[in-house]
Amino acid sequence: QVQLVESGGGSVQAGGSLRLSCAASGRTEYIYATAWFRQAPGKEREFVGHIRWNGGGTHTADAVKGRFSITRDRNKKTAFLQMNSLKPEDTATYYCAGQRLGASDYEIWGQGTQVTVSS
Repeated sequence: QVQLVESGGGSVQAGGSLRLSCAASGRTEYIYATAWFRQAPGKEREFVGHIRWNGGGTHTADAVKGRFSITRDRNKKTAFLQMNSLKPEDTATYYCAGQRLGASDYEIWGQGTQVTVSS
């Protein structure tokens, strides 16, 4: 079984930066990709980006492209979401999610971490 734990959220002023971490434990060798999602109050969950554990290929959503980047440290079994030039509309709870090998969706979810950007 795999567990994901996010950390690194907090409050920051517009234009600032934060780095979120998603630490995995358990049978992580079965994880194909880790993604970041976010959900603001009253809004639907939004895909932010993902990274493949083998090869490190990434994809980020247009809303954050050029400002957010995703990396991973295989030895530490941790994925990171570096968020720069933050805007108030980036305020949300951020979740990391894991996709198992052969799965078509993200089945493993962390508990979320709050990011608040003030203007």
